[in-house]
Amino acid sequence: MIALLSDLGLAITLFASTNLDDLFVLIGFFSDSRYRPRQIAIGQVLGLAALVLASLAGALLSLVVTPAWLGLTGLVPIALGSSRLLALRSGAEDEAPGEPAGLGTVLAVAAVTVANGGDNIGIYTPVFATASGPRLLLIVAVFAAMVALWLGLAHWLVHHPALGAPIRRIGRVATPFVLIGIGVMVLVEAGTLSWAPGWVSAR
Repeated sequence: MIALLSDLGLAITLFASTNLDDLFVLIGFFSDSRYRPRQIAIGQVLGLAALVLASLAGALLSLVVTPAWLGLTGLVPIALGSSRLLALRSGAEDEAPGEPAGLGTVLAVAAVTVANGGDNIGIYTPVFATASGPRLLLIVAVFAAMVALWLGLAHWLVHHPALGAPIRRIGRVATPFVLIGIGVMVLVEAGTLSWAPGWVSAR
């Protein structure tokens, strides 16, 4: 039971930390009268499905690569989190993705979701690669539920615009630390950090 709750917490944290900015993209879509809720929902599902499938394809490398080596991909979320943390300290702002021209509303939402979440592949892949079959299924199931939650939450927040500013401030501060934590977890679970004593003794 403890392991199940731990995996559940990991899946929820993984999705929330990597899709916090996407929540505000959805708020923008729901605020635009040109986009209907059903079109936004379909586009969001298609975009996130593409990101998950790409990450799963990368995770297949775990069949031929030693887990400890694959664990090095945990450095990606650490680098992303560190980069966001430095940007936060310097006061830099992320640019909001623009709407692709010439696409239908559903494909527009999907395209923006993929473009906005492209770096998620580097975070999902090491987690998927080091997860067992049941754990992987749980993560994907939680992701599906979280997509529905994200859509509902964004739609609700559109009617409460005053809540957007404090949520955005909290997200900017918390997300870098969560990403770094996920990267460290991947390094530990893959056994990559066990190489450290060997590196030190080699010197």
